[in-house]
Amino acid sequence: MHTGGVDRRELAGFLRSRRERISPADVGLPAGPRRRTPGLRREEVAQLAFISTEYYSRLEQARGPRPSREVLAGLARALRLSDAERDHLHHLAGAPPGPTAGPSREVRQSILDLLRRLPHAAAIVLSATYEVIAWNDLATALLEDFSALPRHERNLVRRAFLAPRSRERLRYSLSDVEAFAHAAARDLRATAARYPDDPEVAALVGDLLSGNAAFARLWAAHDVHSELTLRKTVNHPLIGPITLNCDVLDITDRDQRVVIYTAEPGSPAEESLRLLSVIGTQRMDVPG
Repeated sequence: MHTGGVDRRELAGFLRSRRERISPADVGLPAGPRRRTPGLRREEVAQLAFISTEYYSRLEQARGPRPSREVLAGLARALRLSDAERDHLHHLAGAPPGPTAGPSREVRQSILDLLRRLPHAAAIVLSATYEVIAWNDLATALLEDFSALPRHERNLVRRAFLAPRSRERLRYSLSDVEAFAHAAARDLRATAARYPDDPEVAALVGDLLSGNAAFARLWAAHDVHSELTLRKTVNHPLIGPITLNCDVLDITDRDQRVVIYTAEPGSPAEESLRLLSVIGTQRMDVPG
């Protein structure tokens, strides 16, 4: 059925197919028992998109109203659509696509390939909100297994300001955690200005403002410039302090950045990274 520019039948099929390909772990949700359908449940998509379950169900049943641009943006984010899929969603809904409303979480395949081709460097990809959205094996060994964390715990700004107790559970610590927190707060203010209509950015800023007085003071200063830290010391529980070069590569078309940790050739840090690449994430401090 195609009414008023909305191809309801195709829209319903597209939403259902995108929902079924995403696992709960992909979006930081527990799988739970007795999951009879592949992928996410309708109520989970609705929750992630900030719409009601009834509204979303009607869309999948080809009998919903014409979605607004705000609803389409929420669905694209919840279903982790690529840029091409987002555009297709808009066309099916009879609303030609405009600029992306929120920070992209889709990592270009060439960047994912780059991470895999850096066996002697630990590398992660950060979104504009400081969410870790990709990483390589050595980053898992050096920092932590991000795949084992719910999505909201992969956000480094949220962790720095709202979860100080979680630092005690980390397998590592950074020598400049306060400097990092301040720089991230400045960057997040600039991000909020670039994406004023994105509900996830607004929710993150709101949580930080209400949950941490230090962040609120930094936010009130209106600073948006942060100095790059070119050296970092990671205090690893098995290896000890590892001082590394820290380089940041901007991916301007996705508003993302690649953070690469490398060791000076011939240094003790290089030997430490080599050892970490062998032992991976195994816990040598825990009996058999």
